[in-house]
Amino acid sequence: MTLNVLTLSTLFPDMSRPNFGVFVERQARELASRPDVSVTVVAPIGMPPWPLSRAGRYAPLRALPPKERWKDLTVYRPTFPIIPKFGGRTNVLTMTRAILPLVKRLHAQTPFDVIDASFFFPDGPVAQRLSKALGIPYSVKARGADIHHWGTQRGTRKMVKRAADGAAGLLAVSAAMRRSMGRMGIDADKIRVHYTGVDLDRFEIADRDQAKAALGFEGPLILCVGALIPRKGQDILVRALPLLPGTTLLLAGQGQYRRMLENLAQELGVERRIGFLGSVPHDRLPRLYAAADVMALPSESEGLANAWVESLACGTPIVITDVGGARELLDRPEAGKIVDREPEALAEAIADILADPPERDAVRAAALRFTWTANGDALLDHLTGIARG
Repeated sequence: MTLNVLTLSTLFPDMSRPNFGVFVERQARELASRPDVSVTVVAPIGMPPWPLSRAGRYAPLRALPPKERWKDLTVYRPTFPIIPKFGGRTNVLTMTRAILPLVKRLHAQTPFDVIDASFFFPDGPVAQRLSKALGIPYSVKARGADIHHWGTQRGTRKMVKRAADGAAGLLAVSAAMRRSMGRMGIDADKIRVHYTGVDLDRFEIADRDQAKAALGFEGPLILCVGALIPRKGQDILVRALPLLPGTTLLLAGQGQYRRMLENLAQELGVERRIGFLGSVPHDRLPRLYAAADVMALPSESEGLANAWVESLACGTPIVITDVGGARELLDRPEAGKIVDREPEALAEAIADILADPPERDAVRAAALRFTWTANGDALLDHLTGIARG
């Protein structure tokens, strides 16, 4: 008997944003590859009113097809109205109204057994409303900011909590995230830890000197992979760089924080030792990890960052802060260091690794349990149990 899954995700890649929600896509593809499983993806796109919808980052989103085959998945991309920066609490209502007719039509054609919401806000509360309309159970996965931000904001925390209470089952990217959810009053007994996966064939050990030469670098190299936003803490890395003479820092990511970081680098006199790479296609990240001596990410909050796992899979140790699932991942000294969120601590840990680099096979060993096969097995078991009641 086929398990028919409706995957609901506002985090899903498209032609204009190939890196956006790439791990949600990979998880959905893994699930869909299983025998007797059918996955339909509804990836709603928030669109502001005219004329904002015709400019900036929204213009390419308007050109996306409402339905397409995306890497062997059938993906629907209905639009719903948003008010940028101010309308977070209204997104649940507008998104539900926009996608409910589509979901009802699809359900009438081939009934869904379960709804898999891939993010807690707005996906979770919307899944709750779809569940009620269709009469089927739903699950929600907590990934990080959806709990740490939306789960604490005055206008949205009640919706997050109600969505959790109404779900037949919940997923968390780490045990630390599960504990955070429990502190919100969410029933911990129905939360299953569901680790991310990494493609161990793509993210693998490669010759570091050759990788550096191919990129045109020499000497110690620090890599930071993450959106350029305050929460990721790239400014702390920039402030640590004067304490690491002769070391180059590469920032892979884009965001509104870039101008501030550029100005800070100039103030500190390290602008010649920082490279802003912008948004790097996901399939090009392995060569950056391979070239780096250390991957550093001093985040203020995380669930279990995919960049952590990818770096380890490439044999590159990480220096991170004590957030999310950091202690679950760094289960051996070779994998890296957990430090205080300050430049001096970051620089000291990086310098220690540069002076005495660990064996790369030992670093990679910390990532070997994070496979997409394990991720898919756990998700299938979770959703099947929910669908069968």
